[in-house]
Amino acid sequence: MHIHPLANGARTDHPVPGLPFVDDSHIPLDEGPEAIEAVGRNKGDGMWGRYDTNRPSGAWYAFTTDPLDHALGWSVRYHPEHGRTVLLMRDNDTSSLHSIWSGDQLLFRAGGYWWDGATWYRPGQVWDPVTQDFERRRARAAITVSAADMLDGRADPGRARVSKVLTFEPKEPAPENWADHLALWAQLHQEREGALPLDRCVVDLASPELTGAQLLGVPEMAELGGITASTLRAYISRSNSEVPQPQATVGGRDQWARAVADDWVEARQRSRDGVRATMSAGDRDDLSRGAAEVRDHFAADFHNTLWERPDVRKRWVLRARNEASVREVSDALAWSVASSLDRILPTSLLGHTVTDAVLHSFAEAVEMDRVGETSEEAGPGKEKLWMLYVSRPVAEMLDWFIRHHPESAHHYIGEIMRETHRLWEIPAEETIRALRTAVSMDGKMSDEDRKAFFALLTPPTTAC
Repeated sequence: MHIHPLANGARTDHPVPGLPFVDDSHIPLDEGPEAIEAVGRNKGDGMWGRYDTNRPSGAWYAFTTDPLDHALGWSVRYHPEHGRTVLLMRDNDTSSLHSIWSGDQLLFRAGGYWWDGATWYRPGQVWDPVTQDFERRRARAAITVSAADMLDGRADPGRARVSKVLTFEPKEPAPENWADHLALWAQLHQEREGALPLDRCVVDLASPELTGAQLLGVPEMAELGGITASTLRAYISRSNSEVPQPQATVGGRDQWARAVADDWVEARQRSRDGVRATMSAGDRDDLSRGAAEVRDHFAADFHNTLWERPDVRKRWVLRARNEASVREVSDALAWSVASSLDRILPTSLLGHTVTDAVLHSFAEAVEMDRVGETSEEAGPGKEKLWMLYVSRPVAEMLDWFIRHHPESAHHYIGEIMRETHRLWEIPAEETIRALRTAVSMDGKMSDEDRKAFFALLTPPTTAC
C-alpha cells in the first residue's frame, strides 16, 4: 500500500528527512486521541476523524481532516515508549495509514521500510498464507539514525522556518537546507514538556540495501520483473499497488533497492498471474497444462466424430446441411463432453476429497457440541441431540457431486455414514439428515430429486 506523507508535524518526535515542517498548533495533539478525532468527525462535508487504541500497550493512533484545508489531513501515532509521530498528508490517504498503524509499524522510511521499535523491515510484498499477512523480511545490517546523529554545529535554525497549513504548497521541492530545519525542530522539540531526548528521536535508517550501488532504475527494475520499461512506467502512472514505492529519487528518476526489487519479482511469481504463467501449457490458447490436456482429448474426439464417421461427415455436404443436421452433430459433441466428466474431474479423487471435507466439518461440530454440552443434557435416559453441519462450499460441492455422479456420490456418502458411526457413534439417520439439510440449503437439486436420492441412503431398518 502506498502512503504519501507530505510533511512533518512540528511537534513530532520522529521527523522525516527531507520533508518540511508544518505548524500543527491548531491540532490538539497534547489532549489525546479523542480530541484529535473530534476536530474533524461530523464537523462538516469533506471532514472526518477517528481514533483507536492498542490495548494493553497504551498506544493509540488517530487522524483528522485539517480544519483549515480540507484537502489535507493529520495522522498521529503514539507509543508510550517510542513517542509520537505526526504526519501531514493528503486527506484521502489518512484512513489507509490508520489501518496500517493498527499493527506493529511505528515508522515508515525509504519508500516503505518500517520500524517496530527494535527492528527495520523491508516493504511487505510477499504474502504468507499461514499468517495471512506479508512476510517480515529484515533490512540487512540496518542502523537506526537519530536526530542527535544528524545534528551538527553547522546547522543554523535561524535560516529555517515552520510552514503554515494555509500557505503550505505540497508540490514545492524539499528544502535544500533541511539540516537547518531540523535544527529549528530540535530547538522547538526540546522546549516541549516530556519530549523524548534527541538520541531517541528516530529520523532515518542506514542499510547496505540502500546504498547507491544497490539502487536500480526503471529499466533494470523492469528487466528483473520480466516486463518492458514502458510497461513498468504504465504501472507506476496508474498507481498500481503491486509496484513498490521507490526508495529514492535521483535526478528526478525513481530508484529501487535491489532487495526490494527482488521481493517484488518474487511476489509477482507467487501472484495469480505468476502461478498461471508457471503452470501454463505455453501454447497459443493460454491454457493451463491440465486444461490443455482436456482440450487435446476433446479435439481428437470431435475430429473422430466429425470426420472419421461417414454418417456424420456426409452432413457437411452443403445440400444436406440444415438445422436438424447441425442439431444432431452438436448433440453428439455435447454427449461426448457429458460422458467424459470423469476425465475432467475424476470421481475417485472427488469422492475422497468430499468425504474428508464432510468429516472435517463434522469433527468441528462434534468438538463444539462437547464443549457446550451440560451434565443435564448428557444425563442417563437423555436422547443425544446431534448438531452436525457442513460448511457452505463443501455442501455446494456435495450437491454438484450428487447431480453429476449420483452412483459414486451414493457410495461415498455411505463411507461418510460408516466413518461417523465408527468415530463418534453417530446414528446413520443423523448423518443423512445433516447432509440432506446442507444440500437443501446450499445446493441446486430439486426437492423431488433430493428426497428420492437420500431415500436410497436411508438404512433399511429405519426406512419408511
